[in-house]
Amino acid sequence: MYIHQLPQWPKFTWDENVLSALLGNVRYLQGRLLGKMEGIGFELQNEASLQTLTEDVLKSSEIEGEILNPDQVRSSIARKLGMEVASLVPSDRNVDGVVEMMLDATQRYRNELSEERLFGWHSALFPTGRSSMYKIIVGNWRDNDKNDPMQVVSGAMGKEKVHYQAPDSDILSSEMKAFLVWFNNYNKIDPVLKAGIAHLWFVTIHPFDDGNGRIARAITDMQLARADGSAQRFYSMSAQIRLERNKYYEVLEITQKGTVDITEWLYWFLDCFGRALSATDQTLSKVLFKARFWEYLNKATLNDRHKLLLNKLLDGFDGKLNSSKWAKIAKCSQDTAGRDIQALLNQNILIKEEAGGRSTSYVLNEQPGKNE
Repeated sequence: MYIHQLPQWPKFTWDENVLSALLGNVRYLQGRLLGKMEGIGFELQNEASLQTLTEDVLKSSEIEGEILNPDQVRSSIARKLGMEVASLVPSDRNVDGVVEMMLDATQRYRNELSEERLFGWHSALFPTGRSSMYKIIVGNWRDNDKNDPMQVVSGAMGKEKVHYQAPDSDILSSEMKAFLVWFNNYNKIDPVLKAGIAHLWFVTIHPFDDGNGRIARAITDMQLARADGSAQRFYSMSAQIRLERNKYYEVLEITQKGTVDITEWLYWFLDCFGRALSATDQTLSKVLFKARFWEYLNKATLNDRHKLLLNKLLDGFDGKLNSSKWAKIAKCSQDTAGRDIQALLNQNILIKEEAGGRSTSYVLNEQPGKNE
């Protein structure tokens, strides 16, 4: 028997004594982070938020096994938020769809969540009406004739393991109405706890043919934005869940096969949230380093190709940078790439990597003014 088949469903209970210390700690970390970010200035806040939103979209998709292009995601977010950011690239419509859902959830977090809004998110996720090769119902709840029972299954054909079976489609409308009434109404539950409950409740109903995990995480982010009282995003719950994906699925399965006492799920959720908050120190360090680096580069002699490649290095370059990659990305000749790189070496902005190989590779000099 699954949790949604219990007569007490969805009257969740939890042990406040078990959760209180952990909840107090994450609320402290949350407040400290927001206070720290307020002190770094508007431009750096925007840069940190852009990095966090990009990470959130990428990692939420990765959890489902879908790998998106980081440059496309970053560019799509920047364009939709009206940010003036260097090195924007065109983005595919599937990338734009995921970004639109995430931004609608986090930037308009005060607005009510409705069936139509969820249908819009789902349509944005699946602009072709297909999930991979398969045609699915888009912009509506899954349907009785095709998808009952809706099961979460793993394993090879003939050796499948059923991890979970969702409610039948003929009761989805009433199940979702109950969820939306609860989500939109004020109650005395701590807003962070409410995010954990909302995630579990939605993914347990599993109302769509596909995309339930990504939409559950968007709902979680929406509720966490309400908890923050801010559309600015400085931590990524999805990135942390991606790191803990196996444990996430394990706790979720145990909970969905358990009772309406969801203490174990909420304990894991708060613990994971705390680690997501702590991980933002890396994001902040990266943003501050980038700001200091560009402040130094105000005195440097740079062309547009330099700025393009330096931005890519500062945002996290995939692999090693050599003259061939420079020529390909900057769309210039190998000779021009060599001159560009030499100009940056002369200005102490790039340095050669110590490791040898067939071709020399280059990295940013993290202290470009030190040897002047």
